[in-house]
Amino acid sequence: MKSRSETLKDAIEEMIAVGKFAPGQHLDETELAASFGVSRTPIRETLIQLASMGLVVIRPRRGAVVAELGPQQLVERFEVMSELESICARLAARRMTPAEQDALRAAHAACKEAMTSQDPDDYYVKNEAFHEAIYTGSHNQFLIEQARSLYRRLRPYRRLQLRVRDRVSNSYAEHDEMVQAILDGDGELAARLTREHVMIQGQRFADLMASLPQLQAAAA
Repeated sequence: MKSRSETLKDAIEEMIAVGKFAPGQHLDETELAASFGVSRTPIRETLIQLASMGLVVIRPRRGAVVAELGPQQLVERFEVMSELESICARLAARRMTPAEQDALRAAHAACKEAMTSQDPDDYYVKNEAFHEAIYTGSHNQFLIEQARSLYRRLRPYRRLQLRVRDRVSNSYAEHDEMVQAILDGDGELAARLTREHVMIQGQRFADLMASLPQLQAAAA
Protein backbone atom coordinates (compact mmCIF):
# COMPACT_ATOMS: atom_id res chain seq x y z
CA MET A 1 0.00 0.00 0.00
CA LYS A 2 1.29 3.46 -0.88
CA SER A 3 2.05 5.95 1.89
CA ARG A 4 0.31 9.32 1.97
CA SER A 5 3.53 10.93 0.75
CA GLU A 6 3.76 8.58 -2.24
CA THR A 7 0.09 9.12 -3.08
CA LEU A 8 0.52 12.90 -3.02
CA LYS A 9 3.67 12.75 -5.12
CA ASP A 10 2.05 10.51 -7.73
CA ALA A 11 -1.05 12.72 -7.90
CA ILE A 12 0.82 16.02 -8.35
CA GLU A 13 3.29 14.43 -10.77
CA GLU A 14 0.37 13.22 -12.88
CA MET A 15 -1.22 16.68 -12.84
CA ILE A 16 2.05 18.10 -14.16
CA ALA A 17 2.26 15.38 -16.82
CA VAL A 18 -1.22 16.06 -18.20
CA GLY A 19 -0.73 19.82 -18.19
CA LYS A 20 -3.11 20.66 -15.34
CA PHE A 21 -0.11 22.37 -13.78
CA ALA A 22 1.73 24.04 -16.64
CA PRO A 23 5.48 24.69 -16.94
CA GLY A 24 6.30 27.85 -15.01
CA GLN A 25 3.09 27.75 -12.95
CA HIS A 26 3.33 28.60 -9.25
CA LEU A 27 2.30 25.78 -6.91
CA ASP A 28 0.58 27.29 -3.88
CA GLU A 29 1.06 25.11 -0.79
CA THR A 30 -2.12 26.34 0.89
CA GLU A 31 -4.27 25.67 -2.17
CA LEU A 32 -2.75 22.21 -2.67
CA ALA A 33 -3.23 21.35 1.00
CA ALA A 34 -6.91 22.32 0.79
CA SER A 35 -7.35 20.41 -2.47
CA PHE A 36 -5.92 17.18 -1.04
CA GLY A 37 -7.33 17.62 2.46
CA VAL A 38 -3.95 17.61 4.21
CA SER A 39 -1.77 20.10 6.07
CA ARG A 40 0.92 22.12 4.35
CA THR A 41 3.71 19.97 5.79
CA PRO A 42 3.17 16.87 3.60
CA ILE A 43 2.61 19.17 0.60
CA ARG A 44 5.95 20.89 1.26
CA GLU A 45 7.66 17.49 1.60
CA THR A 46 6.08 16.33 -1.67
CA LEU A 47 7.25 19.44 -3.52
CA ILE A 48 10.78 18.82 -2.26
CA GLN A 49 10.59 15.26 -3.63
CA LEU A 50 9.35 16.55 -6.99
CA ALA A 51 12.16 19.11 -7.03
CA SER A 52 14.70 16.30 -6.57
CA MET A 53 13.17 14.66 -9.66
CA GLY A 54 13.54 17.86 -11.67
CA LEU A 55 9.79 18.39 -12.07
CA VAL A 56 9.56 21.36 -9.70
CA VAL A 57 11.86 24.27 -8.91
CA ILE A 58 11.83 25.72 -5.38
CA ARG A 59 12.90 29.36 -5.24
CA PRO A 60 13.75 31.25 -2.03
CA ARG A 61 10.86 33.45 -0.87
CA ARG A 62 8.94 32.62 -4.05
CA GLY A 63 7.94 29.04 -3.37
CA ALA A 64 7.63 26.19 -5.86
CA VAL A 65 6.95 26.41 -9.58
CA VAL A 66 6.62 23.70 -12.21
CA ALA A 67 9.95 23.27 -13.99
CA GLU A 68 10.03 25.04 -17.32
CA LEU A 69 12.30 23.83 -20.11
CA GLY A 70 13.51 26.16 -22.83
CA PRO A 71 14.09 25.00 -26.43
CA GLN A 72 17.76 24.15 -25.87
CA GLN A 73 17.02 22.27 -22.65
CA LEU A 74 14.29 20.28 -24.39
CA VAL A 75 16.61 19.28 -27.21
CA GLU A 76 19.35 18.27 -24.76
CA ARG A 77 17.02 16.12 -22.67
CA PHE A 78 15.42 14.42 -25.64
CA GLU A 79 18.90 13.80 -27.03
CA VAL A 80 19.92 11.99 -23.85
CA MET A 81 16.53 10.23 -23.66
CA SER A 82 16.97 8.89 -27.18
CA GLU A 83 20.40 7.49 -26.30
CA LEU A 84 19.21 5.88 -23.06
CA GLU A 85 16.26 4.26 -24.79
CA SER A 86 18.38 3.09 -27.70
CA ILE A 87 20.66 1.27 -25.26
CA CYS A 88 17.59 -0.29 -23.62
CA ALA A 89 16.40 -1.51 -27.03
CA ARG A 90 19.81 -2.90 -27.97
CA LEU A 91 20.05 -4.87 -24.71
CA ALA A 92 16.40 -5.95 -24.89
CA ALA A 93 17.01 -7.47 -28.33
CA ARG A 94 19.68 -9.65 -26.73
CA ARG A 95 18.22 -10.32 -23.30
CA MET A 96 14.41 -10.40 -23.41
CA THR A 97 12.86 -13.60 -22.12
CA PRO A 98 9.98 -15.21 -24.04
CA ALA A 99 7.58 -13.88 -21.39
CA GLU A 100 8.96 -10.36 -21.79
CA GLN A 101 8.64 -10.63 -25.56
CA ASP A 102 4.98 -11.56 -25.08
CA ALA A 103 4.55 -8.53 -22.81
CA LEU A 104 6.08 -6.31 -25.50
CA ARG A 105 3.70 -7.72 -28.12
CA ALA A 106 0.75 -7.11 -25.77
CA ALA A 107 1.85 -3.52 -25.09
CA HIS A 108 2.21 -2.95 -28.83
CA ALA A 109 -1.28 -4.35 -29.46
CA ALA A 110 -2.69 -2.03 -26.77
CA CYS A 111 -1.08 0.93 -28.57
CA LYS A 112 -2.80 -0.16 -31.78
CA GLU A 113 -6.20 -0.16 -30.08
CA ALA A 114 -5.59 3.33 -28.70
CA MET A 115 -4.44 4.55 -32.11
CA THR A 116 -7.54 3.12 -33.77
CA SER A 117 -9.78 4.89 -31.26
CA GLN A 118 -7.98 8.16 -32.10
CA ASP A 119 -7.51 9.04 -28.45
CA PRO A 120 -4.03 10.59 -28.00
CA ASP A 121 -4.30 10.62 -24.21
CA ASP A 122 -5.13 6.90 -24.10
CA TYR A 123 -2.34 6.26 -26.58
CA TYR A 124 0.04 8.15 -24.30
CA VAL A 125 -0.75 5.80 -21.40
CA LYS A 126 -0.31 2.71 -23.59
CA ASN A 127 2.83 4.22 -25.13
CA GLU A 128 4.37 4.63 -21.69
CA ALA A 129 3.71 0.95 -20.96
CA PHE A 130 5.27 0.03 -24.31
CA HIS A 131 8.50 1.86 -23.52
CA GLU A 132 8.51 0.42 -20.01
CA ALA A 133 8.40 -3.09 -21.52
CA ILE A 134 11.58 -2.29 -23.46
CA TYR A 135 13.28 -0.89 -20.36
CA THR A 136 12.43 -4.06 -18.43
CA GLY A 137 13.78 -6.22 -21.22
CA SER A 138 17.21 -4.59 -20.96
CA HIS A 139 17.86 -6.38 -17.64
CA ASN A 140 20.06 -3.48 -16.50
CA GLN A 141 18.56 -1.98 -13.36
CA PHE A 142 20.74 1.13 -13.29
CA LEU A 143 19.88 1.90 -16.91
CA ILE A 144 16.18 1.32 -16.21
CA GLU A 145 16.25 3.76 -13.28
CA GLN A 146 17.98 6.45 -15.35
CA ALA A 147 15.57 6.02 -18.27
CA ARG A 148 12.52 6.16 -15.98
CA SER A 149 13.82 9.26 -14.21
CA LEU A 150 14.34 11.23 -17.41
CA TYR A 151 11.07 9.93 -18.86
CA ARG A 152 9.25 11.42 -15.87
CA ARG A 153 10.87 14.81 -16.45
CA LEU A 154 9.77 14.78 -20.08
CA ARG A 155 6.26 13.41 -19.58
CA PRO A 156 4.40 16.70 -20.27
CA TYR A 157 6.32 17.18 -23.50
CA ARG A 158 6.11 13.57 -24.67
CA ARG A 159 2.38 13.68 -24.07
CA LEU A 160 2.05 16.97 -25.94
CA GLN A 161 3.90 15.55 -28.96
CA LEU A 162 1.13 13.03 -29.46
CA ARG A 163 -1.38 15.84 -30.03
CA VAL A 164 0.51 16.96 -33.13
CA ARG A 165 -1.26 15.93 -36.33
CA ASP A 166 -0.46 12.35 -37.48
CA ARG A 167 2.04 11.82 -34.64
CA VAL A 168 0.10 8.95 -33.07
CA SER A 169 -0.10 6.95 -36.31
CA ASN A 170 3.55 7.69 -37.07
CA SER A 171 4.55 6.70 -33.55
CA TYR A 172 2.75 3.37 -33.89
CA ALA A 173 4.41 2.67 -37.25
CA GLU A 174 7.80 3.35 -35.65
CA HIS A 175 6.89 1.02 -32.76
CA ASP A 176 6.09 -1.70 -35.28
CA GLU A 177 9.61 -1.59 -36.72
CA MET A 178 11.17 -1.43 -33.25
CA VAL A 179 9.25 -4.48 -32.07
CA GLN A 180 10.25 -6.51 -35.10
CA ALA A 181 13.93 -5.63 -34.67
CA ILE A 182 13.85 -6.55 -30.97
CA LEU A 183 12.06 -9.85 -31.59
CA ASP A 184 14.51 -10.63 -34.39
CA GLY A 185 17.37 -10.09 -31.96
CA ASP A 186 18.85 -7.30 -34.11
CA GLY A 187 20.22 -5.05 -31.39
CA GLU A 188 21.88 -2.50 -33.64
CA LEU A 189 18.78 -1.97 -35.76
CA ALA A 190 16.58 -1.82 -32.65
CA ALA A 191 18.88 0.81 -31.14
CA ARG A 192 18.89 2.97 -34.28
CA LEU A 193 15.13 2.80 -34.74
CA THR A 194 14.50 3.64 -31.09
CA ARG A 195 16.91 6.56 -31.15
CA GLU A 196 15.16 8.01 -34.19
CA HIS A 197 11.75 7.37 -32.59
CA VAL A 198 12.52 9.32 -29.42
CA MET A 199 14.71 12.13 -30.73
CA ILE A 200 13.02 15.42 -31.60
CA GLN A 201 14.60 17.44 -34.37
CA GLY A 202 13.66 19.23 -37.56
CA GLN A 203 9.92 19.41 -38.15
CA ARG A 204 9.08 17.38 -35.04
CA PHE A 205 10.85 19.95 -32.89
CA ALA A 206 9.14 22.83 -34.68
CA ASP A 207 5.75 21.15 -34.17
CA LEU A 208 6.43 20.61 -30.47
CA MET A 209 7.46 24.22 -29.92
CA ALA A 210 4.37 25.45 -31.76
CA SER A 211 2.19 23.26 -29.50
CA LEU A 212 3.68 24.41 -26.18
CA PRO A 213 0.96 27.08 -25.66
CA GLN A 214 -1.46 24.15 -25.28
CA LEU A 215 0.19 23.32 -21.97
CA GLN A 216 -0.47 26.83 -20.74
CA ALA A 217 -4.06 26.75 -22.04
CA ALA A 218 -4.72 23.40 -20.33
CA ALA A 219 -3.86 24.92 -16.98
CA ALA A 220 -5.89 28.09 -17.49
